[in-house]
Amino acid sequence: MKKLDLHIHSCFSDDGELTVEKIIDMAVCSHVDVIAITDHNSTRAVEPALKYAENKNIEVIPGIEIDCTFKDINLHVLGYNIDYKNICFHELESNILNQERQASNKKIEKIIQCTGLKLDKSEVIRRAHNGVVTGELIAEILLEDETNRNSTILSPYVEEGNRSDMPYVNFYWDYFSKGKPAYVPIKFISLKETLNIIHNNGGVAVIAHPGNNLKSDLSIIDEIISEGIDGIEVFSTYHTSSQIDYFYNKAIENNLKITCGSDFHGKNKPNIQIGNFGCDSKLLSYIETSCLKN
Repeated sequence: MKKLDLHIHSCFSDDGELTVEKIIDMAVCSHVDVIAITDHNSTRAVEPALKYAENKNIEVIPGIEIDCTFKDINLHVLGYNIDYKNICFHELESNILNQERQASNKKIEKIIQCTGLKLDKSEVIRRAHNGVVTGELIAEILLEDETNRNSTILSPYVEEGNRSDMPYVNFYWDYFSKGKPAYVPIKFISLKETLNIIHNNGGVAVIAHPGNNLKSDLSIIDEIISEGIDGIEVFSTYHTSSQIDYFYNKAIENNLKITCGSDFHGKNKPNIQIGNFGCDSKLLSYIETSCLKN
């Protein structure tokens, strides 16, 4: 029975930390047999991962995680076994990257305006990877600045605070995600367009951590299924046991592939480790046969 992790982010994601080589070494040390590095709107990690994994007793599946929208909901769709060299993926990444760069100053201005916290704009820009300012980076710099030490706004994110388990990404979710005070919209492609890109490049399209995106209205998964997805990431770090049961049953009822993934990012999600995502070991063999083939 193989150990899998089909949702991992490298430094080719703006909110990822580690190199492809470091991720593969960590996966091997954790006795993971199969991984997919699924960077946000980017396939740049795939080729170096395939090369580095040669003779290392680990299989790498070409992958990507595409941001998209469905009925005004921001979703993430994982694409597996894609033709990762196709220029369409480069065009997708360039489009999102240009928008993110343009949004960077707006994010800084909005977070200062809505919180009144001291934030060194020049330091944020200096440390921004690829010129992209992320909510996680802003959180890291805010928490480092001693002038913000006594801020009640930041108290949930410091040690022993109720949001301190993953302070950077929690701050992002609380302030920069859709509907939050420092949110800056990015025009993502539609779910249908995303499915077309993945399918036209020979891939399998899987909705990522739907419990995290659909929140309290999980029934929307029925409409997403009708759009033509191939699978559901049932086993995710973010899913509760009841959500796992719900999405597992939906996948079985609709003859969809079932996948699993940690959504590892490194320091931005420090309690998420490669190969750990709450999957019952007795189901791993089923997942293995379900998700690895087109």
